[in-house]
Amino acid sequence: MNETPPTRGSSRRSAYLQAVAADNTIPISPQALELWMRDLENPLRWFVRPLLQFVFAVLLHLTWAFKRLPLPQFRAHGLLQWTICAFCRTFVAPEANMLILRHYATESNILNFLRDNNPGAKPAPLKLYPRSVDDMRSQTFVDHDQELFRMIRDLGSWTPPSRSAAPADLAWTHWRQVDIGDQGHPQRFTQVLDFETSHALFMCLFCLLLTRDEYRDAINGFNLDQSMAIRVGQLIGDPTAAELAYNKYPQYMVGPWNLGQRFLMHGFFTEYLHARLEAFRAGEQPATS
Repeated sequence: MNETPPTRGSSRRSAYLQAVAADNTIPISPQALELWMRDLENPLRWFVRPLLQFVFAVLLHLTWAFKRLPLPQFRAHGLLQWTICAFCRTFVAPEANMLILRHYATESNILNFLRDNNPGAKPAPLKLYPRSVDDMRSQTFVDHDQELFRMIRDLGSWTPPSRSAAPADLAWTHWRQVDIGDQGHPQRFTQVLDFETSHALFMCLFCLLLTRDEYRDAINGFNLDQSMAIRVGQLIGDPTAAELAYNKYPQYMVGPWNLGQRFLMHGFFTEYLHARLEAFRAGEQPATS
């Protein structure tokens, strides 16, 4: 897929950020990279985020402990989604919103690719492709997690193919182009929060308004990244694909410690693996061992 990234503000970037913007060694969509570069340039990220992350990390662990007490479990998915969408429309910067929307599409494409090329069961494909912030009211964060678990479960045991396939030999039936052009509404002057600061504010709300098992599963779902990367790598003959996964070993379950970084690296992973598949689909030869 040929994308020409915008270069707004590139000449004002530090030497390091200019190097990162020019480095295409690790696959990533130029559009996603430019959105992230803009997010990094948000001044609030560098002095508001550290303070909020510390405060809300403490609050998150207290909420986590509360939810694990032997008390009746409660959840409020509707309230959770309404609050998140209202917050995104009002306070989250447009580039951060677009990164969130891209994440839905990239992960749905990867899972649908695995589904389309699974030699056994063919579960129902994912349909989570919201194009605006308001679409996330019905195509929810909760559904995003649960659909991941459903797909991996229903695909059944994975049998590595005897040999890798050419792009034309693989099925791309449910693959969609990622073309998130905007956040779905005009920018408001209050939309100033970067991606990581926004996530720090979301964490406690998720923990409170999901059941303890739903939230525990959600923050451990990142560890399925490695399984997805191994499967994709075997299909396309690229043993380096597994290196794209930061979160690994799904059998090892963790709590909310270091959640912000793990969440962010999950987002990078889906962008990386999606870009690798896009390049393969376009005919680029996979790496060889």
